[in-house]
Amino acid sequence: MSENFQQAKRVVLDYYDALDGAGEKEIDEVLRAHTAEGYHWRGMHPFNEIAGAEEVAERFHIPLRQSFAPIQRRPDVFLAGANTRGEVGDTWVCQMGHLLGLFDQPWLDIPPTRKMCFIRYAEFHRVEDGQIAETAFFTDIISVMRQAGHYPLPPQTGSSHIYPGPRTHDGLLFDAQDPAEGKATMALVDRMIDDLIWANEVGNARGENIMPRSVLAECWHEDMIWSGSEGIGAAYTIDRYQQQHQHPFRVNLSEKTFNGHVARFAEGNYACFFGWPNLTVTADGGFMGLPGSGMPADMRVVDVYRRDGDKLAENWVFLDLLNWLNMQGLDPLARMRQLLGIEEFRSGDAEGLAWIRPESPGSVGGE
Repeated sequence: MSENFQQAKRVVLDYYDALDGAGEKEIDEVLRAHTAEGYHWRGMHPFNEIAGAEEVAERFHIPLRQSFAPIQRRPDVFLAGANTRGEVGDTWVCQMGHLLGLFDQPWLDIPPTRKMCFIRYAEFHRVEDGQIAETAFFTDIISVMRQAGHYPLPPQTGSSHIYPGPRTHDGLLFDAQDPAEGKATMALVDRMIDDLIWANEVGNARGENIMPRSVLAECWHEDMIWSGSEGIGAAYTIDRYQQQHQHPFRVNLSEKTFNGHVARFAEGNYACFFGWPNLTVTADGGFMGLPGSGMPADMRVVDVYRRDGDKLAENWVFLDLLNWLNMQGLDPLARMRQLLGIEEFRSGDAEGLAWIRPESPGSVGGE
């Protein structure tokens, strides 16, 4: 099995070498050469799901290259493993880090800065018969908005910065790893997830959404680092993580339903997963400083973990907040376009309304 993982890593690394070295007009050819027929691509809102290499190149990779050039790939974590969820046994590869480029042209109508920009990403590839059959690409678009001076949300509870890779600088698993280490990492992550699911079920039943610190401390080091998406931020130590993310998440969101993962796997001291979606939750008001919607909305989430001994030490998280907010009727990208004068405010057919002037002080008027 370890040999299969090494072969899958080579497939993905060869793809990255070809993609990063390709000119704009060659990107389509690179994708067609390295992906299987029926290639399925998932990306954060507004990209969502795209079928086929040509469409993926046209709608995602080429516009990205046009906006940020030249692009440097700066990976921090790279691992492969056998899926323990979904299609059990399928081989997946994950790479996480930053793409660095000069932001010289608009991207998603975000105005360019003509300065360097870090594009945080986590990318999953399912490898089959020497080709990439499926990809999930998560990136922090709101972080790009912040770097461009167009942050669209209330102040976040955690810290905002360019997130570093593993403290131990050992996240790039180019060589084969001891299978026993991967099993130990996966078992710890599974146990931690089971604790969260149990806490959700108890909280839903009792209306008590605070998770005891002692439960968290069973799987996490005291000096844990949790690096969440822009809009939430990063936290250091168990106490600050609970204060700055876990408690706001648990208290201000209700009716949490765990939908499972498309892929969950581990290698060495690292593990990762993503769902489509992982969770469905209802915003009651207060989470990320926003009012409640009362509407169930999906959370597509990536988690990447580093194990240190018998506990987890670091966790990098990508949450598709744009999709989650869009499902509740809030489109931060559209609001940015409105503020920039790119997109007109739309409020219905004003010309067709019957405007009535109040006839007396007792009449009720409005705007």
